[in-house]
Order: sequence, then structure tokens, then C-alpha cells
Amino acid sequence: MGVIGVQLVVTMVMASIIQKITPHYSFARWLLCNGSLQWYQHPTEEQLQVLAGKQQKAKSKRERKYNGHIESKPLTVPKDINLHLEAKSITEMDTRVLHYFPEYQWLVDFTVCATVVYVITEAYYSLTHPHNEMNISIVWSLLVLTFVFKVLFSLTTHYFKVEEGGERSVCITFGCFFFVKAMAILIVTENYLEFGLETGFANFSGGAMQFLEKQGLQSQGPVSKLTFKMSLAILCGFIGALLTFPGLRLAQMHLDALNLAKEKLTQTLLHVNFLSPLIMVLLWVKPITKDYIMNPPLGKESIPLMSESTYDSLRLWIIIALCVLRLALIRQHLQAYLNLAQKSIEQMKKEAGRIGTKDLQKMVARVFYYLCVIALQYVAPVIMLLHTTLLLKTLGHHSWGLLSEPSYMSPKEITEASNSVKSSTLVANESKKLTVAQITMALDGLQNVFTPLLFRGFLSFLTWWIAACLFSTSLFGLFYHQYLTIA
Repeated sequence: MGVIGVQLVVTMVMASIIQKITPHYSFARWLLCNGSLQWYQHPTEEQLQVLAGKQQKAKSKRERKYNGHIESKPLTVPKDINLHLEAKSITEMDTRVLHYFPEYQWLVDFTVCATVVYVITEAYYSLTHPHNEMNISIVWSLLVLTFVFKVLFSLTTHYFKVEEGGERSVCITFGCFFFVKAMAILIVTENYLEFGLETGFANFSGGAMQFLEKQGLQSQGPVSKLTFKMSLAILCGFIGALLTFPGLRLAQMHLDALNLAKEKLTQTLLHVNFLSPLIMVLLWVKPITKDYIMNPPLGKESIPLMSESTYDSLRLWIIIALCVLRLALIRQHLQAYLNLAQKSIEQMKKEAGRIGTKDLQKMVARVFYYLCVIALQYVAPVIMLLHTTLLLKTLGHHSWGLLSEPSYMSPKEITEASNSVKSSTLVANESKKLTVAQITMALDGLQNVFTPLLFRGFLSFLTWWIAACLFSTSLFGLFYHQYLTIA
């Protein structure tokens, strides 16, 4: 492995930006505080007293005697009170009270820096074509995925701590559902779902057995296929549980954003955004997409519309474009969520009875208080999809090229290249010292174990599964909010 060089400089610059600049100029903070988002302030008790006609006695509590004891009764107001909430733009001072704001700011700003590092690294690789350098953007993308899982896990554990309500049961139910669904998907033949898991696992097992034999160990392989798929199904169930509430929340914001949108173009983009996970899922369904493109029914002679490598590159571009679209519509969705405060007041006015002033204030204030939680539930799955796709391109040895024929290697060519590298390494090591030869052989052996075929199959399935979970939960949320919620 050679000296990292330019990539190390880029990493150091980005680390300095994260440490020195982002506390003052934060992209995450700008998304909330650029003046386009409006939040609603809760009314004070004095305002509620005036509206309720109790201005003459400005008391927040009434007292009465019960068996010689003085009892304090909270102030209540009629639910049909003529209340209109005051809207104001979000400022940096307002963000200090938001729950999960540090986690939101760190995740978004770090993701921006990691994406910039990836773009610069890709440009560097396309211009210089280095062979002995480690692609450091892989480390950045892995860190992004680590932070995403950490944030989603923290949000999910928050639901588990709630004693009242059914949030805990919902997470467990969807986790079990996605576990069973993953086991059913994993037994589907690759003639219908084209991930490359079978080829990747076979290549991984064969490389691992050869590596262990060279170390003087007898083994039938690191894990069996059943163990591998069972572990993968457990991981899928865990991911499904983490993405349950983000999908359910997205459905509600989608409906509210559609009601707010006045232009046809905005409504169309909102519909495409909601269906984007379904589009991603269909990209790996061979009979619907790849087979039709590779072998279109155009009479007796079937002429492919594009090569297999070009289709794989196009699939990457489509996923990235849909992720960019979802990020571009974040303000419409967050504003739709913030409008829930006014929507709750309008719904309350249709009810009879009275409500405590404290309860009314909490009903309005908690909408803004949990804004960053909603923002994380919106952006975290998109970030997960984006950087999983970037890892798929890099570790799977795909190409960004669409017009020209990319330098793409088929699974058979990758296997042959691995064998040729292995044999050439053995010849070269004969002229070196024994210790250096052993280290070189060990590194080459590991490269033959963790091959692009393995990463291509695993990351393709992971990207497809994240999109499938998002669409399943958001579709259920759409059905729930439209047909099961009492208006």
C-alpha cells in the first residue's frame, strides 16, 4: 500500500473544517434558520385569560376549600376558544432548545464533508488512476453509516422508554415482520432479484478456504450459507425496526405537504419523492427492468439498449438523483410538520369541553421542540441510502460512465484477475525476503477473500433492503393516516 498523499491532505483539510468552521457556519443550521421555516409560539396564560374573558381576575389558579384543606385548581379555558397562533421564523437562538439538535447538526455537517471528500477522491482517481493507494473515502462513508445507525438506534430506544402508548410494540412488530420478510427474500432465486449474493458468497467462501489452507489450517469455510443468510436476515430485521417510525412519519408529512403545495410541479415532485424507494426497489427486479432493457421485445432480433455495465452505472445515478430530490424537498416536509401545531388547535376547536392552559401550551410547544427529531428521521435514511450507494460503486468496482464503455469487470473477469494477481505475487515473492513474502501473501490472500464480488452482492442487497423498508413503512403510514385515523 503506497503513501496516501493527496487524499491525506484532503482528509486533514476536511477535519480542520469540521473542527474550526462548522461551529460558526453550519449547513445543518442553515437548513433550519434561513428564514423559510415558520414555527408557532404557544400562547401565554395571560393571553389565554384574555381570550377566555377572565381578564378582570388575572389569577392562574383558583382556590377552594375541601374538608378544611385548600386545593389549587389549574386554570382551564374552553376548547372552542378563538385562538390564533403567532408564527415566526426560526433563529439560531431558537435551535438551542430543540431536542437532538447537536446530533442533527453533527450528522448533517459530517455527511456534507464526507460527500465532498468522496467527490474529490473520485476526481483524483479518474485523473491519476493510482493503483497502490488506499481509497480513503471508503473510511469516511463507513463513518457516516456508523453515525446514522447510532442516531437511529438512539431515536428507537427513546420510543422503547415510553411506558404509555404502543411505540414499543410497533417497533417490535415491524422488526419481526421485516425479519420474516428478509428470510423470504433471501430464498428467491437471482433470476428475479439480481443482487449477486450467491456469487459473492461463493467467491468469499472459496477465497477464505484457500487463505486458510495457505496458513496451514483445514477448514470448510468461515461460515455456512445458512448461517450467512440467517445473520443477514437478523440485520435486516434490525434495520427495519430502525426505519419504522421514519417511514410512518414520512407518510404523514407527505400528506400534509401535498395539502400545502399549490403548484402542480411541486405536487408532482412530492409524489415522485414518495415513490422513490419503490423506484429503487424495481431497479433490482430483473424481469421488470434489467431483462427488459438488456433484451427488449423488438421483433425477432433483440438488440440491447445498453450494456450490463452501463445499466449498473445508470442504476447508481438514478439512486443518487432520487436521494438529491428527497433532500431538496426537506423544507416542504418540515414546514408541513411545523404546521401540526396550528392543525391541532383547529382540531381542538371542534371539540366540546375545556382544556388546561398548561396542556394547551404543551400541545403547541412540543411540535417545535421535536423538530430536529423529525429532521433526523427524514434525512438519516436518505444519508444511509446515499453512502451505501457510494460504497457500492467504490467497493464493487463499478463505474460512473454512461456514454463511453466503462472500465468494468464482470464476475468471471474479477475471479480470473484475482487468480492472476495471486500467481504473479508468488513469483515476485521468490526474490524477496521470507518475512516480506509472507506479509505480501497474507495481504493478497485477504484481498482474494474480500473481493469486489462480495461487496457488490452485499451492498446491492443492503441498498435494496433500505429502500424496501422505507417504502413498506411509508406505505403503511399512508394507509393508516388516510383510512384508519379518525378526522
